[in-house]
Amino acid sequence: MRRFAIALLFATPVLAAAPTTHRSYGVWHNPANSVHVAAKPCGDKMCGVVVWANAKAKADAAKGGSPHLVGMDLFQDFTQVDDTHWKGKVFVPDINKTFSGTVTVVNDNTLTGKGCLIGGIGCKSQTWTRVK
Repeated sequence: MRRFAIALLFATPVLAAAPTTHRSYGVWHNPANSVHVAAKPCGDKMCGVVVWANAKAKADAAKGGSPHLVGMDLFQDFTQVDDTHWKGKVFVPDINKTFSGTVTVVNDNTLTGKGCLIGGIGCKSQTWTRVK
């Protein structure tokens, strides 16, 4: 019994240090369900890579100057502000521009993404839903 207690004592810090999966990670779809983005850790930040897009979304992105929508990072360099908020950059492929943005975890199945022009003006929000 003593050996078990000693082993548990030494194992506890290792278990506590194991990385946890943030509830914002996973695959999410936009309101039109035309784009699916995988939110995942990228070093100590979060990024969001397009893993699927329908034909219209691909065509709109190509018209805007982004011919290869699938595989693109839409959420870039997001740093965690607190348990429910992230700040970073949002790439909009339809217009080939990057804006400052935030991601807010509403619940385990809903995120709100917001992108703004410089100075926090001209902001637009979208609600993203977890792909099951």
